[in-house]
Amino acid sequence: MNSGASSSIPMSREEFVTSMRDHTDVSRETLGPETLERLDMYTETLRAWQPRINLVSNRSMDDLWRRHFLDSAQLGKWIMPGKRVLDMGSGAGFPGLVISIITGAPVVLAESDSRKCAFLREVRRLTDANAEIAEGRIEDLDAGLFDVVVARALAPLTDLLDHAAGLVKPDGFCLFPKGARVDDELTDATENWNMQVEQHPSLSDPDGVVLRIRNLSRV
Repeated sequence: MNSGASSSIPMSREEFVTSMRDHTDVSRETLGPETLERLDMYTETLRAWQPRINLVSNRSMDDLWRRHFLDSAQLGKWIMPGKRVLDMGSGAGFPGLVISIITGAPVVLAESDSRKCAFLREVRRLTDANAEIAEGRIEDLDAGLFDVVVARALAPLTDLLDHAAGLVKPDGFCLFPKGARVDDELTDATENWNMQVEQHPSLSDPDGVVLRIRNLSRV
């Protein structure tokens, strides 16, 4: 079931919490008052910076808890404690910074836009997130290998795999939220890649899925 996914009615913070607790194994302690306060600081900072920097689409600002926070937080159920995560093209910190706040996992936020990096540093400071901002192109990243590679609304799947292949550990995996064109993207990707793919329904988008990709190798 895609909880909370339909909808012209914006999702509230309380509905975000309910969806996470009903459809993931996040505990009440993990998504407790302290974590929610940190997410509130995140939303307030995003609203303050958005008029100056185009961090997310203006249309999505009215439904932040569904469009950005739930869409990002749902990935946390696959992130085990201590696993090192890379968020490629982090932008406003979705999904990597949300994952770090909720799970405590060490996350590297790779972003080439200096203004967005300034925003990420400010949110990291305010929320005390376990995150490192890597300013520059993904191709130039020199940060070792990662247990999990994530990306959201960055590029077609084939391009994501081109970047991720040299950054994910052999026993690691990728998590990519995708929309209604996911079948076309998978068809294109399988021309160049062998991979084990799981498709999980998105909690935030009735037409969306989360791809979990393992055992990645070139054809």
